[in-house]
Amino acid sequence: MTSADPRDVLRSLEDEERELDFERFTVADAWTVGSWLHERAVADALPIVTSVVLGGQRAFHMATSGTSALNDAWLERKFRVVEHFGHSSLAVFYDFASRGEDFSTSSRLDPTLFAAAGGAFPIRIGGTLAGAIGVSGLEMHDDHALVVEALRAHLTR
Repeated sequence: MTSADPRDVLRSLEDEERELDFERFTVADAWTVGSWLHERAVADALPIVTSVVLGGQRAFHMATSGTSALNDAWLERKFRVVEHFGHSSLAVFYDFASRGEDFSTSSRLDPTLFAAAGGAFPIRIGGTLAGAIGVSGLEMHDDHALVVEALRAHLTR
């Protein structure tokens, strides 16, 4: 994904966001998706932290071996990007890159509080931003891909 034109990647990420718009997404759904991610992380020995936030409430959180509080901090910074921009943290990264800008310097947001690095994805219900789901611990494209895989699996249930 990294060698492609940032505008093409951005369009693809925007398509994912449209695809993964839910009719409903409850605390029970947060548990189901979070548990799917936990099972996947254990099965594949992935060192990740996963959280789901709905309406500002932490509905799910877990960490596997090999993670630390630093992963939690990264995830919070990514969640702030989703909340601020209304798009996945990776889409925001590529939005800035498509304009030849660096998020850390061009966004004018405190880089200690905001990170446009892949891994946090908006939870939308009928087009309205209702929360976010995120993974931290892998390379940013892999964090993003794992979240998308989990949401797609949930959408098809």
